[in-house]
Amino acid sequence: MKLVFAGTPEVAVPALDALIASGRHEVAAVVTRPDAPAGRGRRLIASPVAERAEEAGIEVLKPARPRDPDFLERLREIAPDCCPVVAYGALLPRVALDVPARGWVNLHFSLLPAWRGAAPVQHAVMAGDEITGASTFLIEEGLDSGPVYGTVTEQVRPNDTSGDLLTRLAFAGAGLLAATMDGIEDGTVEAVPQPADGITLAPKITVEDARVEWTAPALRVDRVIRGCTPAPGAWTTFRGERLKLVQAVPVPGRTDLAPGALSAGKNSVHVGTGSYAVELLWVQAQGKKPMRAADWARGARIAEGETLGG
Repeated sequence: MKLVFAGTPEVAVPALDALIASGRHEVAAVVTRPDAPAGRGRRLIASPVAERAEEAGIEVLKPARPRDPDFLERLREIAPDCCPVVAYGALLPRVALDVPARGWVNLHFSLLPAWRGAAPVQHAVMAGDEITGASTFLIEEGLDSGPVYGTVTEQVRPNDTSGDLLTRLAFAGAGLLAATMDGIEDGTVEAVPQPADGITLAPKITVEDARVEWTAPALRVDRVIRGCTPAPGAWTTFRGERLKLVQAVPVPGRTDLAPGALSAGKNSVHVGTGSYAVELLWVQAQGKKPMRAADWARGARIAEGETLGG
């Protein structure tokens, strides 16, 4: 089939690579978000998908909006059979959805209908899910509500951050998307409507959502830290300034600390929660690079009775 691939971040690159390498399909063009400012100089940087497409000699389209007339005209000229999508980052209007004969097929990083929305992997980690996965589905105008072609499952490991899990899903999902394209071409896969039960939503995680509440149980604190790593980054406050929490582990045997209370030893830093303590392993103070929590505590000269989040 002739394909136009839509995607933007690094997590979409494995799927693009899988389609390029398949040998069965022609990736005629790539649609991605416009170049965005990045770094201290705020220089315009192309998306990872755009960079990979340019390396492969594939035409790159960067519409400000997917309803822009020039983009739609070019899409019609290319006349793709199908448009696979991975984390493109913009809503597709009906006028664009109607162009490919076999529609737009999205790779979504959850087992639909669970975790529809922008942050399925983060929500799966924060909710304590033991199993998640990826789904390919035919895009409709609803939020991740279209019929599903296929799924692949992935175990959520006890120490997974959302970044760890998303990396594995990106590669597993790439194979699923390539297989879905093959099946659509062969007529061997059929899109099945999603069940009405089991729908959960996964809206974008905000900075405020990533603030750790120390009155919550230790398992919840652990899940928030892992679910918000690497982005947007779990955080708390210390002496009135924001402190990013990069890595922590629960310490079930310690129950003597009040929520938020700090206990700094020579090689460890414990914080009380609503159940038992957690040990901070890595933190990042405002304006500083990430560092081991014990090193941070020594530099901060934590006094007895000091707390986080107060």
